[in-house]
Amino acid sequence: MSTAKPLQPEELASWLQDGSLTANEDYLIVDVRGDDFKEGHIASAINIPSTEFTAEKALISEKDQERLSKAKKVVFHCQLSQVRGPTSANNYLNTVGAAEGQEVFVLQGGFTKWLETYGKEKALVEDVKDAPKAAE
Repeated sequence: MSTAKPLQPEELASWLQDGSLTANEDYLIVDVRGDDFKEGHIASAINIPSTEFTAEKALISEKDQERLSKAKKVVFHCQLSQVRGPTSANNYLNTVGAAEGQEVFVLQGGFTKWLETYGKEKALVEDVKDAPKAAE
């Protein structure tokens, strides 16, 4: 059984800031939260709720399956990346299966940590209403 690799927020931020990398091709960020995605998310993230990644089979749409299969690296996260994010990433690996050469990650600390660290950086977040004070 395959498991997703941990990814630190600083590494993901470097991908987002690297002009030579293309979102949704070189990397794809999958936010598995539900309706709270609309209240703010990581820049370029797509929303596929965790309920669509079951242990038996993936219930994701063909469009989302295609998006997932094209990315070289796929990063899953939820609010804290303690349950929904890791479970979805591992269910993806073990039902859909990573494309050849594809790496699958779980963002450590989830959106909470991301927002604490990068909430004030407009290039790294989208649709955030009241971003917290950046960590010092």
